[in-house]
Amino acid sequence: MRLMRLPAALWLLASAGSALASPFYAPPAPEEDAPPWSGETELGFTHLAGNTDSQTLIAKGRLVWLTGPVTHSLRGEIRHVTQDDDTSAEQYLVAMRERYEIEGPHYLFGFARWDKDRFSGYNYQLTTIAGYGRQLLDSDEQSLSLEAGPGYRLDNVRDAPDERLAVLYGAMDYRWKFSDTASFSQELSVEATDDNNTSRSLTSLTARLNDHLALKLSHEIEHNSRPPETAEARTDLTTSASLLFDW
Repeated sequence: MRLMRLPAALWLLASAGSALASPFYAPPAPEEDAPPWSGETELGFTHLAGNTDSQTLIAKGRLVWLTGPVTHSLRGEIRHVTQDDDTSAEQYLVAMRERYEIEGPHYLFGFARWDKDRFSGYNYQLTTIAGYGRQLLDSDEQSLSLEAGPGYRLDNVRDAPDERLAVLYGAMDYRWKFSDTASFSQELSVEATDDNNTSRSLTSLTARLNDHLALKLSHEIEHNSRPPETAEARTDLTTSASLLFDW
């Protein structure tokens, strides 16, 4: 196998599985001098040709704006993988999140998420969750958020009636800036229902190239304890490297 085409600025290495990162685990509050509008995009692409022909495309974007004590976040993600002209992963995600700062380290949050994974056994899932969060650490070097709350999920299952489930949600977000140009983050979330439990983990290391560009290495895990019978697997794993542009 030989590498035929790889844009110098956009490189992505994807490993087994096809997890799409769940957005908004428990992101920290914006800094005091944060601009009213900000955003980021993350892109990765590979094309392998030879003994195996495959292409992988990942595109992620997030827009954040501030209204007084409220932080609004809108996020979208696309992943598409083909191997020998057959699609092996196809995923889409759109989510909106609100965070309302209360006095001290406390905040309220709510989010809605629509996601579609062609090989998950679901046509799509629609999730809404609201609850309480607490900022345990908030310094220039480290931040730690915990949050929890109830929610509701609609599972549109292939060849079966829709499933409407009550959800109990919990999440953690830890971030450590250990140098002027490098940072580490660990995000975890669990969504528990009577039918199944879905847990997600995102571990990432980011190295800044300049004020707006960074290289991001990440490892994602998503596990569904009881997916539909048509699902390819219970656990999806993705290891990737991509270019991050923020403003």
